[in-house]
Amino acid sequence: MIRPCFLVIDREFPGSISTRKLVIETAKFNVLTAYSGQEALEIFTRFPAVSGVVLDGGLDDLSCEEVASKIKLLQPKVPIIVITAPDSNNCPLADYQLESFDPAKLLEILRSLKPEASAAIEKRNEQLSRETLS
Repeated sequence: MIRPCFLVIDREFPGSISTRKLVIETAKFNVLTAYSGQEALEIFTRFPAVSGVVLDGGLDDLSCEEVASKIKLLQPKVPIIVITAPDSNNCPLADYQLESFDPAKLLEILRSLKPEASAAIEKRNEQLSRETLS
């Protein structure tokens, strides 16, 4: 089974540990991380087959709309999940909008994008848990 891989675009500085990345990896998904809009576009150009993009709506270098439009030009069907601050502008090209970071809601969306892979991962985790307890 090939695990889904998501591109996380986070404005936390390089060298820090992205909370979003940790949440997604804990769900056993693969993660590519970018810390700016420009870096995200470079990574996406090299790895366009990601299962989805998790985009911080408040990047410093490029607007959410700029990043989303360039990604959609390269891969029109890739789902984009934008996480914004409460009462901030929405990103019209996003497929999903989350107001503030809600780990459970984010994982719910990501799992819905790849239900078969998510079910297989969950089944494998249960098998490993049973084997560990035996």
